[in-house]
Amino acid sequence: MKILVIGAGAWGTALAVSSASRHQVTLWARDAAQLAGLRSGRVNARYLPGIALPAALALQGGDAPLAQALAGQDLIILATPVSAARGMLHSLRDAGAPVAWLSKGFEAPVEAAASPFGLMVHEIRAQAAPGLRAGVLSGPSFALEVARGQPTALVAASEHAEVRDALVAAFHGATLRVYANDDVVGVEVGGAVKNVLAIATGLCDGLQLGLNARAALITRGLAEMTRLGVALGARAETFTGLSGLGDLVLTATGDLSRNRKVGLLLAQGQTLAQAVASLGHVAEGVYCARTVVQRAAGLGVEMPIAQSVVALLDGKLQPAEAVAMLMGRGPTAELA
Repeated sequence: MKILVIGAGAWGTALAVSSASRHQVTLWARDAAQLAGLRSGRVNARYLPGIALPAALALQGGDAPLAQALAGQDLIILATPVSAARGMLHSLRDAGAPVAWLSKGFEAPVEAAASPFGLMVHEIRAQAAPGLRAGVLSGPSFALEVARGQPTALVAASEHAEVRDALVAAFHGATLRVYANDDVVGVEVGGAVKNVLAIATGLCDGLQLGLNARAALITRGLAEMTRLGVALGARAETFTGLSGLGDLVLTATGDLSRNRKVGLLLAQGQTLAQAVASLGHVAEGVYCARTVVQRAAGLGVEMPIAQSVVALLDGKLQPAEAVAMLMGRGPTAELA
């Protein structure tokens, strides 16, 4: 199977490394300097240090046209941030092979989207490449662990069976299990909202509020995520799976989580700018929190944890005030 991975960040590189022993894989890096470094050192020093790139993994990109790399591929993986999804999907609109993206979150509102709020990638795809056979590969996964061959389970979601089948054939193996799902909306909502909730959980841990508080935040966060997803057309059961509960637990508790790290740093008194600058990578929860709350408000969905995160990121609340606001809410039925 010939697989092209577009985007040489941590996650794209990890998937390429993971599958290179079983398939003919090409990793495509837009930046010429990064490509030169990948070729000379056979390691992604910036995004995945310490992981050797297999000899079988082909490297392309730089000044070479992307169209050259697309020819003859059986599967195309888009491993770019959400902010780059619209342009990339438009360029792939006539791709002959199935396409799947790895990004999780919402894009910032753009005039081209004809929408007052940011969109998830499946919504962007409907505008930028409506005829594209596409889907999303998501789930609880730290890139470093996948690159190391540590056991991981993912979900391949698409309305097209051939896309789901291609993703399973490409990545399912001894250390990586891939489950199929046709609920693209649910999988994308879970992948986006869990990043926002992880900021809240990092804040909770940074303030040393205890394990009871962490469990409460994760559980009530899952309820918020599910309410929003169902309102957007997802199935409720999707949120008890890998892209919902699974990804939320990992991102909210794992030390490799960038979004959790933002919450920890805010609790320590850092400004948002300082916290983001210290990461060196994208923390999607910072950029999509406001859109999550906007989408929820437009649908009449209550998301108090996400709202508190936005107020915190905007500097309207201090960490302790955000916690006090959540704990001060009136009583309500758990399953309301």
